[in-house]
Parts: sequence; C-alpha cells; structure tokens
Amino acid sequence: MTVHHGFPLPAPRVVPPLHADFRPAALALRAFRERVRATNQAVPVRLALEQADGSIYHFQTEIFPESAAEAAGNYAHVERILKFLLWSRGGWRVYFDGPASLATKLSEHYRREPTGEFDAKMVAEKMFDHPLEIVNTAEIPPERSRSKPLGRHLDGCRIGFDLGGSDRKAAAVMNGQVVFSDETVWDPYFQTDPQYHFDGIMDSLKKAAEHLPRVDAIGGSAAGIYVQNRVKVASLFRGVPPDVFEARVKNLFLEIKRAWQDVPFEVVNDGEVTALAGSMALGANGVLGIALGTSTAGGWVNRDGNITSWINELAFVPVDYQPTAARDEWSHDYGVGVQHFSQQAVARLIPTAGIAAPKAMPFPEQLKLVQSLMLQGDARARNIYETIGVYLGYFIAQCTEFYDLQNVLILGRVTSGPGGDIIVANAQETMRAEFPELVEQIALHVPDEKQKRHGQAIAAASLPEIG
Repeated sequence: MTVHHGFPLPAPRVVPPLHADFRPAALALRAFRERVRATNQAVPVRLALEQADGSIYHFQTEIFPESAAEAAGNYAHVERILKFLLWSRGGWRVYFDGPASLATKLSEHYRREPTGEFDAKMVAEKMFDHPLEIVNTAEIPPERSRSKPLGRHLDGCRIGFDLGGSDRKAAAVMNGQVVFSDETVWDPYFQTDPQYHFDGIMDSLKKAAEHLPRVDAIGGSAAGIYVQNRVKVASLFRGVPPDVFEARVKNLFLEIKRAWQDVPFEVVNDGEVTALAGSMALGANGVLGIALGTSTAGGWVNRDGNITSWINELAFVPVDYQPTAARDEWSHDYGVGVQHFSQQAVARLIPTAGIAAPKAMPFPEQLKLVQSLMLQGDARARNIYETIGVYLGYFIAQCTEFYDLQNVLILGRVTSGPGGDIIVANAQETMRAEFPELVEQIALHVPDEKQKRHGQAIAAASLPEIG
C-alpha cells in the first residue's frame, strides 16, 4: 500500500488499463475512516463554509487523536476534503472545529503554498469577494442557505440562452414548449472588448423575442461562476483585460437585464442548468451532472429538486490521491478532475495508449483522432475510454461522501460516440466490483438527442420566477 505523509493510499480492485498507479480518493477516504473508527478514539472534526450572502454549509469527518502514531495522516485527510468542499460548495470563511495545529497548518497552506494560494484566490477572493479565512472554533454557526430555489417555472413567454466557447444558443419558450431555437457561431474567448459579448448576446435574445408575443422572463447558462447575475469567473471573458473586466464585464448581465426593461432575469453556471435539465427530463431529483468536455463541468440538483448556491467546479476537486499523479497546469495541483474527465485527460492518455499524435496537435483534434480510431475498433482507443470509465466509477463513489446522490447525468463531447458507452459501462462495472452497495442506489444516465437539443434551453428559460 502506498503511504503519503502518513496517509494510506489503497490500490484499487479495478485497475485502469492505462494507469496502474491510480489511487482513488474514494478508497483512501473509506480506508482512513475505517482505521480511525477501529481505534475507538475517533476525534470528530467539523467544517463549515460561509459564502458572501451568509449561506453556511456543514461537513463532518473524523481523525486520529494527536497522540496516535497514525495522526501523521490527519492533515492530508483534512486538506484534501477541504479542497473538495471549496470547489464543490464554495465560500470564503472556513469554520474549523478541530485541533489548533491542523487549523494553523491549513492557514499556512492557503497563504504560502502555490496550490493553496490558487484555491484561496480563485474561490474566496474572485468568487466571493473576500480573502480566505480559517477560523478555529468550537462555535460553528448553524447551517443556512439564503439562496432561493431556481428553475422549473414554465409559465408565460420566456427566452432561454446558453453561451458556449464556440457558439451561443437561444430559444423562445411558451408555457414550456420550444417554439423557436437558434444557434450562432461566435468566438468570445480572446475578444478584448466586452461589447462583442454584449452585442452577440443581445442579437440572440432579439432573434428569440421575434417569435414571442411578449417577453416575461429571460434565463441563461454559461461556463463560469455567477453570483446574483454578476460575473465572478468566466472563461468566455478570458481575453478581457482585468481593469475592463471590473468596469464592464462584472455587471454585464445586469446591463442586459436593464436593456430588457428589467424583466425577471437569471444567469447561472451551465453545469447547474444541465443538471436541472436532466432532473426535469428524468422526473427525478438528487442529480449530479458531470460534463466531460473542454474541462470538467458539474451541476447539482438536490433532493428537493432545487439548484443551490454551490459552485460545483469539478475540474479542480481531487480525484487521485497519488502524489505523483499528473498536475494541472493552471492550479498546479495533482490528481484533480480535469486530468481525468475531459479532452485534456484523453490527450494525457494518448502516449500511454501507444497512439502517435503530434505534440502540437490541439486537444480537440486529439479527441477527434481517438474517436475516429474507436469507430475503427482500435483497441488502443478503447483502453483510453475504459481507463476514464474506471476513473468515473471511483469518482461517483467519492461524490457520495459530499452529495446526497440518486442520479448521475454523464455528458460532454468526450462521451460522444461508442467511447461514451464504454465509459459508462466501465464506471458501472467498477462500482459493481468495488462498491456493490451503490449500484442499486445510484442510476447513471446519458441524455438523448432531444434532451441535448431542447432540454438545456427549456431549463435555462425556466430559471426566473415571474411575478
């Protein structure tokens, strides 16, 4: 068994064909918990994350007593859990009811270590407008959520839009039925003037409005983090200089709302709308959406059928606890979601699979290469999809530690074609072999073409409440 800073990393029962050193977070979490409880001296640790609007979300785990030899693994256990919480829940203040020595070490991590500094800056500062705080206290404030439920409002005349990196979509929806839809190619990533984005979005909205007798509400989705219709972090605006972002982009959707006479308006992360669309189509709740595309997007619909103020940025959650796992070039951390569930993950596995691809070939083209080989029945391509499927099976089990899961919606361009079927089948086989108790509890779903075409637009349009 691999041990990292005193933290045991069990080998998986199902080994990914192209990744023998994979050490799933799900197994490490389970093994740590079992060893702690076997001592009959488990020390409870409570964490609570506070968001800018006062919403507070709780999580609890257990560690070894500080006097125990195994306590060397306590920090790694808590740090990886807190990273998952920061990127799934989001927040700026962390209440930590646990040993003061761990609280101090965590504070140092977020102030001085590159991976911790990245998490603190991106989540706490950029998304929630505060520097990250670790508050070591036994007085954890009660859990509360001030975010109102969004979605499932189908009355009236609505516009739904979705902003992607290569196209923007808009649909006119009357009482839950799509009466018009449009898809327009655009190139937002490297535009320095946000007027380009404003004009493009307005153009799509106007096209949809022409097919409605009136516009009662507008709802939209886009990659990034949006809080109360304000842009916090979004790749669509990556080309805009920071000063212009602050001056114009931050409140761009409020500007668009004013241009439409302040009708009810909501824009949220595209992963959230995808999960909501899946929930509406399935007639089921407790849905986690995982999109394997350019990056790894996530969305969550809780057991009450609501999307929440959680950020669900699965690209940065830790998946592989092996310290030698591939590092993300942006966050500099190892074993995170984007390296396992994206076209970047496919590109990472291509050399190991024995497939020759030019080093300069862009990730989308490498994915197309693997997809074309898969259509020819190439065993090397199949190994890539099987590897990702094993990753996914263990990741779903890991997510049950953080989400009250009933359904998982799997989508994205990596899942297109027969490779997607292999990913889902291997995820199910992995769960059956390692976590048989979860197979009956969690259903895996792949959206059909109708849902892909209209589900997102209807779900986006349903976000605002009229009246």
